Amino acid sequence: MLTSLALIFLAGLSVAAICHRLKLPRIVGMLITGILLGPYVLDLLDPSILSISSELRQIALIIILLKAGLSLDLADLRKVGRPAILMSCVPASFEILAFFLFAPAVLGVTRIEAAVMGAVLGAVSPAIVVPRMVQLMDRKYGTAKGIPQLILAGASCDDVFVIVLFTTFISMAQGGSAHLLDFMNIPVSIVLGIALGVFAGYLLSRFFETAYAHKHYVRNSMKAIIVLGSSFLLIAAEGWLKGIISISGLLAVVSMACVLKIKSTVFVSKRLSEKFGKLWLAAEVILFVLVGAAVDIRYTLGAGAAAIGMIFIALIFRASGVFLCLLKTSLNAGERLFCVIAYLPKATVQAAIGSVPLAVGLPCGQIILSVAVLAILITAPLGAIGIDIGYKKLLTKEEKNS
Repeated sequence: MLTSLALIFLAGLSVAAICHRLKLPRIVGMLITGILLGPYVLDLLDPSILSISSELRQIALIIILLKAGLSLDLADLRKVGRPAILMSCVPASFEILAFFLFAPAVLGVTRIEAAVMGAVLGAVSPAIVVPRMVQLMDRKYGTAKGIPQLILAGASCDDVFVIVLFTTFISMAQGGSAHLLDFMNIPVSIVLGIALGVFAGYLLSRFFETAYAHKHYVRNSMKAIIVLGSSFLLIAAEGWLKGIISISGLLAVVSMACVLKIKSTVFVSKRLSEKFGKLWLAAEVILFVLVGAAVDIRYTLGAGAAAIGMIFIALIFRASGVFLCLLKTSLNAGERLFCVIAYLPKATVQAAIGSVPLAVGLPCGQIILSVAVLAILITAPLGAIGIDIGYKKLLTKEEKNS
């Protein structure tokens, strides 16, 4: 396992540095490293690492979501309320609709299999989008109109919406049926996730305040460890309550971090944000190398031009959904284009659920996995490059004294 970790960090960082020198996003290098090191090419990673790959990827996501919550300005978020709600479901719905309408003709699947494929492909990648939006908030690009906050909030809920639809469509594809209650789980999951996070954040803030009042000073490093442990419990609670009530653990983590920012002093919240930013440096490498390791290059090569064409048809629908969400807002054409670009990348959710249809024995499992892999390889670099290059040209930098 230690050899595998060494390869992940050293090879991942080296190839990422090469991509950076070539003006490509670092994550492209990490994805390539994972593909090469993974079981489908050189097979250099220990099976023990691959067996806990999903858990390691989840830890990395938790770290960046904590960083996001500690950086999120709720006052700015209130400025973009309605579009943020729409962005959490409309673009993904448009993309699923594209697969439902066109995938049967393009890829030869049934309508319900096309819906499953759309649900796999419909989610934006928080692992790519969130750190970049946090960076834009730190640099004050687009913050005057709340653009990074809008994208951050929408992307956080987007995954919940898509995953609930995915489980519903999987049930239908296996011969089950969909009930109204299944779709009601979407808003319930979002509301309960936020409520649980707010409660956890309040308890932690009270704990830190009480310790300080009694002169038991808790170092910021220790606070970061406590917050991280609490986040793990929130994610675990989602699993504990599965089948009883639907709760979004990821939203709970973000909400907890937001409450901690509100209840803590500016210095403490800033220091915590910095510490999770430093943790992200290592977590980012683990996340994207392991996502790359999940890619079966044989399926990718076998998917062909039809799958690539279907992905771009769906992205056109997705872009239309984003533009629809931004109607009657103060955003100009360039800012709306940036929001479209920021909603392109896919990686984490597709890597996590892309193989599920194959694992449960659906006939469409192999083609869904192939399209998911291609979508990661196409849209992750496309979206990341677009964000990294486009923000200076399309967004306005807010003056510090404003």
